[in-house]
Amino acid sequence: MSSIPLLTDATLTLTLEKCVAVLTLNRHDVRNALTGTNLVDDVVQSIEWANGCKDVSVLIITGAGSSFSAGGNIKDMADRSHDFAGDVAEVEQRYRKGIQRIPLAIQQAEMPVIAAVNGPAIGAGFDLANMCDLRIASERAKFGETFVNLGIIPGDGGAWFLQRLIGYQRAAELTFTGRVFDANEAKELGVVLEVVEHEQLMGRALQLAETIAEKPAAALRLTKRLMKMAQRQELPDFLAVCAVFQGMCHNNPEHVQAVNEMLEKISK
Repeated sequence: MSSIPLLTDATLTLTLEKCVAVLTLNRHDVRNALTGTNLVDDVVQSIEWANGCKDVSVLIITGAGSSFSAGGNIKDMADRSHDFAGDVAEVEQRYRKGIQRIPLAIQQAEMPVIAAVNGPAIGAGFDLANMCDLRIASERAKFGETFVNLGIIPGDGGAWFLQRLIGYQRAAELTFTGRVFDANEAKELGVVLEVVEHEQLMGRALQLAETIAEKPAAALRLTKRLMKMAQRQELPDFLAVCAVFQGMCHNNPEHVQAVNEMLEKISK
């Protein structure tokens, strides 16, 4: 797997092979906390790069070490330092210019994004996984929308993502109680698509990603856009956009190639 020379620090690694980019959070010394590190900037830059690279059909996000992401750095909260320092206006600006850039970036990702949850995904780390299109979990993974336990709210948009994923009532129970639950319950709730043995996690995530990446690239990106647009548009407006996108697809050489390949399969 070849490394992409995009970042110069050690907060994450970014690789690309077979049209699948793998973004690995690499601050295992702080359990891949998103605050108090450069991870926000690096994640946003990585997604912007992937959007502009037509060789990327799927993006996988995972964590190095034992955790997927611990979310916010609790020590910084206790010290009221870094992202958590200052009065109301100052904290607001730090959130808007800091961690809130991640959900906006992932929401704008043009390719399918898979979270390979290798370990605990807590607080903003849980929300990061929920921002992705698909989630595969290691049996070692744990999840929790734990903000209320610390006397704060999901400031990164977690309350927006979670209820769209599993419905309001289940999201409310998890958010109001702040309880931590295991990978099997996450699958039962519909948070994750699959739970696999820890050693098989990246293999399974790559298998799924490569299956998706085999599809015509332009149609895949347009389909991802449609899936997101369908969440916020009325049906007549949505169908109008579908007609335009379909016209684009019918005039793309990838479509002609795919049709010819299908005809060859049928004729055999």
